[in-house]
Amino acid sequence: MNFELSEEQNAFAQTARDFAQAEFAPHAARWDAEAIFPKEAIAKAGELGFCGLYAPERIGGLGLPRLDAALVFEEMAAVDPSTTAFITIHNMATWMLGTWATDAVAQQWGEDLTSGRKLASYCLTEPGAGSDAGSLKTRAELQGAEYVINGGKAFISGAGATDVLVLMARTGGGGAGGISAFAVPADAPGVSYGKKEHKMGWNSQPTRTINFDNVRVPAENLLGKEGEGFRIAMKGLDGGRINIATCSVGAAQGALDAARRYLHERQQFGKPIASFQALQFKLADMATELVAARQMVRLAASKLDADHADASTYCAMAKRFATDAGFNVCNDALQLHGGYGYLSEFPLERLVRDTRVHQILEGTNEIMRVIVARKLLEGDSDIR
Repeated sequence: MNFELSEEQNAFAQTARDFAQAEFAPHAARWDAEAIFPKEAIAKAGELGFCGLYAPERIGGLGLPRLDAALVFEEMAAVDPSTTAFITIHNMATWMLGTWATDAVAQQWGEDLTSGRKLASYCLTEPGAGSDAGSLKTRAELQGAEYVINGGKAFISGAGATDVLVLMARTGGGGAGGISAFAVPADAPGVSYGKKEHKMGWNSQPTRTINFDNVRVPAENLLGKEGEGFRIAMKGLDGGRINIATCSVGAAQGALDAARRYLHERQQFGKPIASFQALQFKLADMATELVAARQMVRLAASKLDADHADASTYCAMAKRFATDAGFNVCNDALQLHGGYGYLSEFPLERLVRDTRVHQILEGTNEIMRVIVARKLLEGDSDIR
């Protein structure tokens, strides 16, 4: 297996690194402190293709492998995990629309989404359907040439500030087989939004509930076929789990770099604290965990790109490991900064707050363990 990146992949990563330093680094702390959704900066990312990295070319996407997309997300997340995480969610929703939408809907929304001129939210979770997403209750009834949607969604990133909602709603009976997917204009009559949630982190992107009260959308806004929504949602989440894992890796790299600089700058007992072996060992462990997480994420991305039979399991393992390791590296980097790490003048406390939610969303890490264990216990998997 070749672990070396190609010249083109390195160029993508460098472009993302330069962009994040120019557009995110000067503003990320303020966006977090003032809960500003930086749509202008996201649009600039779209100009570089970062809002449609793996979306199909038919809607103006770059059609890149997930591995290449992960390289871009990692570099941006090293500076601002919160804003980058929203861009990954937008990429996921845009890919879903571009892959399963009718030609008319793809033409209506596609290029605006891949360019970043308009933004998308992914709407699966409900107040009573989180880990058990197959039990969702939002309903879409076909009436003539329209679907009429009623219900509600919770914890929706970008809600109230995006333009299109990729929505999972029940069109049939109970269970996963009764769920379908739709593209819903975010300003359609009957769509309303709850208050902007006050959160521990991810403050540069709004999170709200969404209510649907007799919302009418054309039948052509169905993504795929009736009953395929849960499968579409899970396919989206395989990539989404890699994306969030990548954001954790990126944040951890940013934290490790900050800690390494600080160990050289900070002096105690007449010498740099980098000379203390206990802190050297801590830094070595952080770097080792980070490299292991990065390679696991890239392995999962390569499995997804190859349409491997066990790709979903690899994605679940990578998400579980990388989000746990990423949070721990950020937390350890804060500890190495001592009291200064707790101050908002340094990026560590923001990185810790932003990465904590990665262990929860796109499927909690407990659910990731369930996915992996079930596959192993089937007896026919080739997880190695």
